[in-house]
Amino acid sequence: MARLFNLPTLLVIIALGIGLPFIQRPVVAAEVLTLGIAAVATNVLLGYTGMLSFGQAMFFGFGAYCAGILATKYGVSAFAAIPAAVFATAVLALLVGLVCVRRSGLYFIMITFAFNQMLYFLAYSWTTMTGGEDGLPGVRRPALIADQWSFYIFTAVLFLLSLVVIKRFVDSPAGRILQAIRDNPARAAATGHDVGRYKLIAFVVAGLFTGLAGAIFAFVFEIVPIDRIHWLFSGDIVFMTLIGGSGSFIGPVIGAAFYTWLQETVSHYWDRWPMVLGVVLALVVLFFRTGIAGMVVTLTRGLRRRTFVAKKLEARQ
Repeated sequence: MARLFNLPTLLVIIALGIGLPFIQRPVVAAEVLTLGIAAVATNVLLGYTGMLSFGQAMFFGFGAYCAGILATKYGVSAFAAIPAAVFATAVLALLVGLVCVRRSGLYFIMITFAFNQMLYFLAYSWTTMTGGEDGLPGVRRPALIADQWSFYIFTAVLFLLSLVVIKRFVDSPAGRILQAIRDNPARAAATGHDVGRYKLIAFVVAGLFTGLAGAIFAFVFEIVPIDRIHWLFSGDIVFMTLIGGSGSFIGPVIGAAFYTWLQETVSHYWDRWPMVLGVVLALVVLFFRTGIAGMVVTLTRGLRRRTFVAKKLEARQ
C-alpha cells in the first residue's frame, strides 16, 4: 500500500476512512466515500486525459437505478445487485463512449450532455420501473450490512479497493499514455498510439467506477432520487474534482468531502448554500488552480523551505 500511494495520500485516506464517521453520521460518511469514488473516476477523464464530461451523472444514476431496481423489483441482494449494476454501466459506457470519443472539446462536452439528458428523461418517464420524479424508494440493505456502521465499513472497503484499482490504472503504461494524450494528442498519435482507443478505455473506466459509486449510493439512503441522474449532478461531480484538485489523485475525494459538508452542514443555516460552492469554485479557478490538495502541498513546501532556510541561518551564526 505504501508503494502504491505516497505518504500524504495514504495519510489522507486513513484520516478520511477513520475520522469521517465520527465527524458526520456513518450514513453521511458513506455518502462522502461514494461521491469520492465518482470524483476520482471522473478525474481519470478530466485530470489524466483532459476530457471534460457533463455526462457522469448518467453513469452514476444508471448504476443506482440498476442496483435499486434489482433490489426492489426482483429481490436481488446488494452483494449481487452492485456487481450486476457495475457490469451494466460498463456496457453503457462502452456504447456511449464509441460515439463520444470521436469528438473533442466543446463537441465532446455537448454530446455527453445529450446522452445524459436522454437517460434522465427515460428515468423520468418510466415511472413503473424508476418511480419517475418521486424516485425509487425501498432499496433495502441485506441484514449483514443493515445498520449504519456495518454499511459504512462495507462502503469503505469498496472505496479503498476502487482507489487501489484506479491508482494502478493511472500509473500503468496505459495511464501514462493517457497523460501524454492530455498534454499533446497530436504528438501521442504521431508516436503510434491509437488516441481514440485510449480515450475509449479512459471513458469506460471512468463510467464503470462512477456506476459503482451510484450502485452503492442506492443503498446509502435506501432510495434512488431522480436528481442523481440529472445533468446538474454531472456539474456537481466536476466541481468536486476541480475544488479538490484535478492534478492530484486524492484531491477529488477532498472535494467530495467539502461538497458534502456544504450540503449537510451549511444548508441547515443557509438555504442558498450553492452560492458558497460557486464562490469557492471561482476562487479555485482564479487563484488556486491546483485545488485544495494543491494549495495544501504548496503551503507545506513553503513552510519546509522557510524552516530549512531558518535552520541554515542559525547554523551560520
